[in-house]
Amino acid sequence: MTDENQQWRAEFDAEVTFANGGALQAQGFRLDVPGPDTGEAELAELFVRRLGLLMVGSVRISRTRLVQEPHKDPHTGSARPRRAQRQAIDLSHPVRHGMVTYPGLPGPEIGHHLTRRASRDHYTPGTEFAIGHISMVSNTGTYLDSPFHRYEDGTDVAGLPLDRFTDLDGVVVRTLGTHGRAIDRELLLPYDVTGRAVLLHTGWDRHWGTEQYGSGHPYLTAAAAEWLVGQRAALVGIDSLNVDDTEDGTRPAHTALLAAGIPVVEHLCGLEQLPLQGFRFHAAPPAVEGMGTFPVRALAVLDPAGDSGGEG
Repeated sequence: MTDENQQWRAEFDAEVTFANGGALQAQGFRLDVPGPDTGEAELAELFVRRLGLLMVGSVRISRTRLVQEPHKDPHTGSARPRRAQRQAIDLSHPVRHGMVTYPGLPGPEIGHHLTRRASRDHYTPGTEFAIGHISMVSNTGTYLDSPFHRYEDGTDVAGLPLDRFTDLDGVVVRTLGTHGRAIDRELLLPYDVTGRAVLLHTGWDRHWGTEQYGSGHPYLTAAAAEWLVGQRAALVGIDSLNVDDTEDGTRPAHTALLAAGIPVVEHLCGLEQLPLQGFRFHAAPPAVEGMGTFPVRALAVLDPAGDSGGEG
């Protein structure tokens, strides 16, 4: 058995006194520990945390014995492999000085409000800070649209409930290899989208930072947007310039989705890293009042035990 499937454990006696009176004793208690050099002070802290003890006054550890054993399943007692770690995947474009997100909109201006050199005049020697300054339009980088973006009486980004854009069960709709730019409802029909973040993987993010990114991009049709509304999708995201065809001034996808209170995330990237399902999606903007749109750090958290689905 490999070392990665081994776990150090301590066996010890403990005597706990409580600040509000009373005491607790344990004999031959066994506890997982980080390694063979775990001291009594660390062991006492682990003991208190493991049992969730409150109002502890003091802990005395004695008769300690450290052993190395295979990992045990707490339900069966049998040896088990180390559990896979959850993985977070960044789906956002970095915001850089002067970058172009949408043709015709100014790029962000990033600079200093207080430089490190200037800060030295305010603090003791060896202590310094930097305070940055950024000026930008709200449609910069990867951003979330709230209903206020489209409707004067709609909810702004500060008013949206957190559960509309965080910890959402996600599903990826892959459209690569399809003919034409339009993503119509027929492409969505095989997917269960109710209550989920629906991420449209077009592959258009490969053109990010080039002139091609700004024209001829994939988009969601009016019929597809209405279908997503009818299916009660929680959020719709796309790795393209716009969820709408920018040549259509009526913006039917924004109109339908935002009227239904369904946030839209545009300019995603890296969706090829995701399975079709088995992940949680997050895209939280700062709570800035009066803004219909604001940049987000969009990400997906993969559940190693989740169903990744097929490519279908």
